[in-house]
This record gives sequence, C-alpha cells and structure tokens, in this order.
Amino acid sequence: MSSSSGTSSSSQQIQNNGSEGGDLLKAIDQRKRKRMESNRESARRSRMRKQKRLDDLTAEIAQLNKENSQILTNISATTQHYVNLESENSILRAQMMELSQRLHSLNEILDFISCSTSAPSATRGSCLFEADEFQHLGFADSFLNIAWNSMGLTQQPLMSTVELFDH
Repeated sequence: MSSSSGTSSSSQQIQNNGSEGGDLLKAIDQRKRKRMESNRESARRSRMRKQKRLDDLTAEIAQLNKENSQILTNISATTQHYVNLESENSILRAQMMELSQRLHSLNEILDFISCSTSAPSATRGSCLFEADEFQHLGFADSFLNIAWNSMGLTQQPLMSTVELFDH
C-alpha cells in the first residue's frame, strides 16, 4: 500500500503543481495583457501629443505667414513713402539752387544800384560794377525800376537761402 499511497500523493502533487502552473500562466498572461493595454494607451497618448504638436506648429506657421505679409506690406508702404520724399527732396534742392542763383543775381543788381546812387568816394571800392560797365551791358535805370516794380520788390538786400532755412 505504501506504493499506491506514494503514487497518489505524487499525482496529487502533480495536480497541485499543474493547477499552480496554470494559475501562474494565467497571471503571466494577464500581466502581458495589462502591459499590452498600457503600451497601447501610451502609444495613443504619444500619437495625440504628436498630433497636438503638429496642429500647434501649423497654427504658428499660419500666424507667422500673416505677420510676414503685414511686415512686407509695411515695408512696401515705407519704401514708397521714402521714394516720394526723395523725389520731393530733389525738387526742393533744385528749387533752392535756383533761388540761390536768383538771390545772387538780385544782390548783384542791388549792389550796382546802391553803388550808382551812393557817394562816389565812399563805396565805389566795394561795388562790383561801375555804372558805365552796367550801362554797357545794356541795363538802364528804367529797366531796373520796371523789373523791381513788376516783381513787387523793394530795393533792399534779400536774405540768403541759408538764413531762410535757419529761422
């Protein structure tokens, strides 16, 4: 009997080991499934983060393109304004040169007039033209009076262009 009881106890041990082994396999299988579910969830969260990052970058690109367009529009408007100012500045420089030449000519005429009407000894040395030279050039006092009166000018020295802009 001892042999049958020894066999029965070993078969019982095998059955116990078999049921423990099955429980162990079930536990391992369940851990595997949990790990797989956790990995799937982690992968899903990772895909969601990547998608959100992509969406954020797409929105940032759109915003930067909009800002870039506004900056280009501002640059274009500023460049056009600069070109207009440069053009106006060129015109003003040309007008300034013309007015400076006119002023110089008018001051020469005034110098002649003041020399021809002043005392002979006091100012003749500083006069640019002598009266007979001026007459020789074809100018006459009546012509000067007509010119002065038609321009509405008096016979006073004019301010230089520099003096006009300094005030």
